[in-house]
Parts: sequence; C-alpha cells; structure tokens
Amino acid sequence: MRTSRLKVKGQSAVYHCVTRVVGGAMLLDKHAKEVLRKQMWYMARFCGVEILTYCILTNHFHVLVRVPEKQSIDDKELLARFSELYGNQKGRLETLESILKKGGDEAQTEREKLMARMGDVSLFMKELKQRFSIWYNRSHKRYGTLWAERFKSVLIEDAASCLKTVAAYIDLNPVRAGLVEDPKDYRFCGYSEAISGNGKARSGLCKFLQEKNIKTALADYRKILFLMGSTTSRESQLAMNREKVIKVVEADGELPLAQVLRLKIRYFTDGMVLGSKNYVDQIFQANRELFGKKRKTGARPLRGFKDTGLTVIRDLRKDVYS
Repeated sequence: MRTSRLKVKGQSAVYHCVTRVVGGAMLLDKHAKEVLRKQMWYMARFCGVEILTYCILTNHFHVLVRVPEKQSIDDKELLARFSELYGNQKGRLETLESILKKGGDEAQTEREKLMARMGDVSLFMKELKQRFSIWYNRSHKRYGTLWAERFKSVLIEDAASCLKTVAAYIDLNPVRAGLVEDPKDYRFCGYSEAISGNGKARSGLCKFLQEKNIKTALADYRKILFLMGSTTSRESQLAMNREKVIKVVEADGELPLAQVLRLKIRYFTDGMVLGSKNYVDQIFQANRELFGKKRKTGARPLRGFKDTGLTVIRDLRKDVYS
C-alpha cells in the first residue's frame, strides 16, 4: 500500500525528492544528464521552487528543493517564468502577453491555468519527469514509461543543521558510486555547478547553509563534504566497509554521522520526515490521521547514528543502509 505523501501547506517547506529509471536501467548517459540538468533549472524557475542542490546518476536523480509559501505574482513575473520554460515557441509568449494586456475573463483564465502549475513539489516533479520522458523517448526512438512509479520525497526541516546533512548526502552520491573521488569533479551535481560558477547553484548552496558570502559558503561546505576533517589524508579511505557498518548497527552500536555519509542511508530517502524532535512531532500531530491509533509520538531516532540531533517519522527496523 502506498504511503500518503506528506506536504506542508500554507508555508515554505523543503523536500528531498528521488526518482528512479524504470527497472533500474542505466539509461541516463552524459547527454541525457545534461538535458535533464537544464530542464530541472528551467522547470524550477517556472514553478517558483528553489533548487538547493541535486545529483543526477545513470539510473536515478536526487533533488533538494524549497517550495516557498504560495503567493500571487504579477503579469511581468508570470511572463518571465513562461519564457524561461517555453521561450517564444510558435509565438506563444507574444500571444500570452497580448491576452494578459487585454485583460478580462480570458486573461484571468490564462493566469489561473499557469498559476495552478506552480508552487507545489508534486507538480514540479511531475512536469519535469514528463518533459524529460518526451525528449528521451523521441531522441532514442522508444516509447512507454521511463520512470519507475512515483517519486519518493522526504520532508526536511528548514534548518541549516538538517539541510547541510541532506545536501552532503546528495552531493556525495557520485563518490559512493565510485565515479569520482571528489564531488567537485562530477558535473551533474549542485556542488560541482556551484564550484564552476553557476549563479543558481551558488544561490542554493548559500541558502541551505544560511550563509550570504559564497566564498565562505564554498569553503565551509567543502569541509562538510570531506567529513569535517575527521578522515585520513587519503580520500580513498573515506568510504567505510558496508558489512562492518551493518554489524555495528545490528549490535545496537552507534557511529558518528560523519563516518557513514558515504554509504546509502535509507533514512534520507524513506524517512518521510527528517528534522529535530520538535519539528517531526509537529508534523506528526498535523497529520495524525495518517498513522495508527496506538502511536503516541512522531519522532524516532536514527538508529545506529551518534550525536546527530536528527530524528525521522518512519522507524526503519532493518536495512538502514542499502
């Protein structure tokens, strides 16, 4: 049975979203990743969501997005967003501009149709996946679904301590996959784009670190990515043996989060909600009807982790690492 997706309404919220290629097929080559990367930025601008960081792999992608509180926008902003996504295909931008200038019922209908596609994480992911699927199928002369069912999402507390942990988990994906030793060398992630000078990626990095100075933000985040100096001098020694970690967890042992960020941690993709105890309990109470009657509290500790200050709403009883 599918679990209801938790979303916050009426205020800004952050989500870690993950979606996979159908059957886990390795379909996303460099060209496909580049197209998806560009479409992601275009769609975020159109929908009015902020990409904090992301990572595109060969068979799935992650994106950390902030969805601001839904607000009305003027026609100038509406046209700017439309242009970002469509340009002036077949004169559509000029036609829309003309309709809006005339005003009346037709203009209001167009505004409502466009606004209905903005300010929601599900709509952002749905349209992004649909647009990329159309491009991919046409380019590769294939048909049928490209993505495996619906995307996963975890509601993340909008606090620097939570965001930088999840962001590091996302940007370290290519390291865990053995593609690079340093995430800056992997083109298709937010950190690499920020390093290369992409203004939007740099803005996202500053926002999740809550740091205004990009030079300071880049330096601080690099320390986080390299596990805050708690590693050996050889980058190849950063990865831990998965089997040994699992044995520690099964024996109710705890490890510092810095030591396990290079493993796939299911809490970040299946935890449903991640944040401080107070935050997770608040979300639990606001969505009480989604949980069993016997359950009294929402927050659950991250089993096997030490001194994180983070909790989740879904207690993973086994296979914390995958």
